[in-house]
Amino acid sequence: MRDAVETIRRISGVNPLKCMKCGKCTATCPAYDEMEYHPHQFVDMVVNDRLEELMASKGIYHCLSCFACIERCPRNVKPGALVEAVRLAVIRQQDQNHLKPQDIPALLEEALPQQAITSALRKYRR
Repeated sequence: MRDAVETIRRISGVNPLKCMKCGKCTATCPAYDEMEYHPHQFVDMVVNDRLEELMASKGIYHCLSCFACIERCPRNVKPGALVEAVRLAVIRQQDQNHLKPQDIPALLEEALPQQAITSALRKYRR
Protein backbone atom coordinates (compact mmCIF):
# COMPACT_ATOMS: atom_id res chain seq x y z
CA MET A 1 0.00 0.00 0.00
CA ARG A 2 3.02 2.27 0.44
CA ASP A 3 3.29 2.51 -3.36
CA ALA A 4 -0.33 3.62 -3.57
CA VAL A 5 0.28 6.39 -1.04
CA GLU A 6 3.28 7.58 -3.03
CA THR A 7 1.18 7.49 -6.20
CA ILE A 8 -1.48 9.65 -4.52
CA ARG A 9 1.17 12.11 -3.42
CA ARG A 10 2.66 12.21 -6.92
CA ILE A 11 -0.69 12.63 -8.70
CA SER A 12 -1.87 15.36 -6.34
CA GLY A 13 1.44 17.19 -6.08
CA VAL A 14 0.72 17.61 -2.37
CA ASN A 15 2.89 17.01 0.67
CA PRO A 16 0.32 15.92 3.26
CA LEU A 17 2.98 15.91 5.96
CA LYS A 18 2.74 19.72 6.05
CA CYS A 19 -0.76 19.48 7.58
CA MET A 20 -0.94 20.85 11.11
CA LYS A 21 -4.50 19.54 11.66
CA CYS A 22 -5.99 22.98 12.28
CA GLY A 23 -9.33 21.98 10.72
CA LYS A 24 -9.78 25.16 8.67
CA CYS A 25 -10.31 23.06 5.55
CA THR A 26 -13.10 21.11 7.21
CA ALA A 27 -14.71 24.24 8.66
CA THR A 28 -15.11 25.74 5.21
CA CYS A 29 -16.30 22.58 3.42
CA PRO A 30 -19.84 23.03 2.03
CA ALA A 31 -20.31 19.24 1.80
CA TYR A 32 -19.25 18.61 5.40
CA ASP A 33 -22.59 17.08 6.47
CA GLU A 34 -22.61 14.65 3.55
CA MET A 35 -19.13 13.26 4.02
CA GLU A 36 -18.09 10.20 5.97
CA TYR A 37 -14.58 11.62 6.25
CA HIS A 38 -13.81 15.32 6.21
CA PRO A 39 -11.00 17.18 4.42
CA HIS A 40 -8.57 17.14 7.35
CA GLN A 41 -9.30 13.44 7.81
CA PHE A 42 -8.53 12.75 4.13
CA VAL A 43 -5.09 14.22 4.66
CA ASP A 44 -4.56 12.24 7.87
CA MET A 45 -5.62 9.00 6.21
CA VAL A 46 -3.10 9.50 3.40
CA VAL A 47 -0.34 10.31 5.91
CA ASN A 48 -1.16 7.25 8.04
CA ASP A 49 -1.42 4.77 5.15
CA ARG A 50 -5.17 4.27 5.55
CA LEU A 51 -5.65 4.60 1.82
CA GLU A 52 -7.71 1.43 1.30
CA GLU A 53 -10.26 2.68 3.80
CA LEU A 54 -10.37 6.07 2.10
CA MET A 55 -10.67 4.57 -1.37
CA ALA A 56 -13.62 2.45 -0.24
CA SER A 57 -15.41 5.48 1.20
CA LYS A 58 -18.37 7.01 -0.63
CA GLY A 59 -17.30 10.31 0.92
CA ILE A 60 -14.72 10.91 -1.78
CA TYR A 61 -17.60 11.29 -4.23
CA HIS A 62 -19.45 13.74 -1.99
CA CYS A 63 -16.60 16.22 -2.28
CA LEU A 64 -17.80 19.04 -4.53
CA SER A 65 -14.31 19.83 -5.80
CA CYS A 66 -14.99 23.47 -5.00
CA PHE A 67 -11.49 23.73 -3.49
CA ALA A 68 -12.66 25.94 -0.63
CA CYS A 69 -10.45 23.73 1.54
CA ILE A 70 -7.45 24.65 -0.58
CA GLU A 71 -8.16 28.35 -0.20
CA ARG A 72 -8.42 28.11 3.60
CA CYS A 73 -5.36 25.95 4.24
CA PRO A 74 -2.58 28.02 5.84
CA ARG A 75 0.05 25.41 4.90
CA ASN A 76 -1.00 24.87 1.25
CA VAL A 77 -1.75 21.18 1.83
CA LYS A 78 -4.64 21.05 -0.69
CA PRO A 79 -7.02 18.40 0.68
CA GLY A 80 -9.22 18.79 -2.40
CA ALA A 81 -6.32 17.81 -4.66
CA LEU A 82 -5.77 14.71 -2.51
CA VAL A 83 -9.43 13.76 -2.91
CA GLU A 84 -9.15 14.15 -6.69
CA ALA A 85 -6.04 11.95 -6.69
CA VAL A 86 -7.77 9.28 -4.61
CA ARG A 87 -10.75 9.28 -7.00
CA LEU A 88 -8.38 8.81 -9.91
CA ALA A 89 -6.58 5.99 -8.06
CA VAL A 90 -9.92 4.23 -7.52
CA ILE A 91 -10.71 4.47 -11.23
CA ARG A 92 -7.25 3.20 -12.14
CA GLN A 93 -7.52 0.35 -9.65
CA GLN A 94 -10.79 -0.68 -11.26
CA ASP A 95 -9.02 -0.66 -14.63
CA GLN A 96 -11.62 1.68 -16.09
CA ASN A 97 -9.56 4.34 -17.75
CA HIS A 98 -6.60 2.97 -19.59
CA LEU A 99 -6.21 4.80 -22.88
CA LYS A 100 -3.80 3.50 -25.46
CA PRO A 101 -2.22 5.88 -27.96
CA GLN A 102 -3.65 3.89 -30.89
CA ASP A 103 -7.19 4.50 -29.56
CA ILE A 104 -6.86 8.28 -29.77
CA PRO A 105 -7.48 8.90 -33.50
CA ALA A 106 -11.01 7.47 -33.25
CA LEU A 107 -11.81 9.92 -30.45
CA LEU A 108 -10.54 13.08 -32.11
CA GLU A 109 -12.67 15.95 -33.27
CA GLU A 110 -11.37 18.85 -35.35
CA ALA A 111 -12.34 21.44 -32.72
CA LEU A 112 -10.55 19.62 -29.89
CA PRO A 113 -7.40 21.46 -28.79
CA GLN A 114 -4.18 19.46 -28.93
CA GLN A 115 -3.49 20.37 -25.31
CA ALA A 116 -6.65 18.49 -24.28
CA ILE A 117 -5.51 15.41 -26.17
CA THR A 118 -2.08 15.46 -24.54
CA SER A 119 -3.58 16.07 -21.12
CA ALA A 120 -6.02 13.17 -21.50
CA LEU A 121 -3.27 10.83 -22.62
CA ARG A 122 -1.10 11.74 -19.62
CA LYS A 123 -3.98 11.37 -17.21
CA TYR A 124 -5.48 8.13 -18.52
CA ARG A 125 -2.68 6.03 -19.86
CA ARG A 126 -1.43 4.58 -16.55
